Amino acid sequence: MASTQAALAAPDLTQRPPRSARVRLGGYVILPRMLDKGRAQLVGRNGEYHFNCPLDRHFLDFAGVNPDALLKQLAAGKGDGEILAWIGKHAKQKHSVIEVSAWSAYHENRGPADFESREYFNHKYLEKLAPARTDILSWFDVLDVDDHVSFGGKA
Repeated sequence: MASTQAALAAPDLTQRPPRSARVRLGGYVILPRMLDKGRAQLVGRNGEYHFNCPLDRHFLDFAGVNPDALLKQLAAGKGDGEILAWIGKHAKQKHSVIEVSAWSAYHENRGPADFESREYFNHKYLEKLAPARTDILSWFDVLDVDDHVSFGGKA
């Protein structure tokens, strides 16, 4: 398993979180985090993180990429740049740079969209995870704080 992990350059997500959902690759938010989770899953080091989760689905649906096909590319040991090139070639949805930028900006700032989601957000995250914080407004804010706290940081 260690040689497989080295060959894939898979992060150990039992020791540290994946990259922030804010980190971009080819202009796409979410993608680098998803790649970290996929590589870690392939070597059994994904911890509490899951490839093809609802967050990942936002990217996969926008780009029109099959998660199983993407995972096969990760298993082949491709780096981020190679994966981005593969996505450019195989994505069913072709988007302009402006569309990708707008999509990424939307997701970076996206918060709960309805009353029920806001209640869940407030109760599960704000009250329990970081009750003294007033700057947590988006789902990406929650992910960043949750990742930090999960590995010993203080909110």
